[in-house]
Amino acid sequence: MTVYLHSAARATDVPMTDAERKARIELAACYRVFDMLGWTEMIFNHITLRVPGAEPRFLINPFGLHYREVTASSLVLIDLDGNVLRESKWPVNRAGYVIHSAIHGALPQAHCVMHTHTTNGVAVSCLKNGLSSDNFYGAMLHGRVAYHELEGVTVDLGERERIVRDLGDKHVMILRNHGLLSWGANLAEAYLRLWTLQRACDVQLACAQAAGEVIRLSQPIIDRMLAESGPGEAKTCEDVFAAMVRLVDARDPSYRD
Repeated sequence: MTVYLHSAARATDVPMTDAERKARIELAACYRVFDMLGWTEMIFNHITLRVPGAEPRFLINPFGLHYREVTASSLVLIDLDGNVLRESKWPVNRAGYVIHSAIHGALPQAHCVMHTHTTNGVAVSCLKNGLSSDNFYGAMLHGRVAYHELEGVTVDLGERERIVRDLGDKHVMILRNHGLLSWGANLAEAYLRLWTLQRACDVQLACAQAAGEVIRLSQPIIDRMLAESGPGEAKTCEDVFAAMVRLVDARDPSYRD
């Protein structure tokens, strides 16, 4: 079974637009943000961003580089069929292509897709009852989380249809026994949604380790949390991500290369 997608002879001479260059810098910055937060898995996992244009094309990390090494120029441009559209010395991880192309292909409004294997995210994905709504962050996501059963390493193209089916109209998904996923109309939106899901997992596991009975939130309180908050307001998403990029820039702006 093929594990990688290579450029080889399939790469074409696709002109670099200003929109693509901007997308490359934004996505490379996001990889550095993930590294800063410790949301890394050596060279594995992926964040993808669609490049504006008539054709559905998206950028993905080169397989073999740590998130701390990813730069704007090293990102790989591919289409929904897995064709590498500009020559790259790095391959693309097939599992990343399968998961991300499923969502980019089925949801034109999904301009950014993120997938992680954080320790607490994977731990909650292994719990039969999944994510709890009994903390500040979990309450924001009550009824807003999709679940997809593990089918193995995600390299079977047939799984794409089932991922999309299970995702439904949700913006975040827990891949059972696997990890976390989010998507958004832009990168900042996908980031804040994933951050909220990650925080909910972190607090849930910290609470499980503490002595004492958990205070259960009532449905009226959960409903109020859903109405008054939640990771979806465009300006808030943009402000949050911009703040994270400023922290990255202060540490190492080399991702712009």
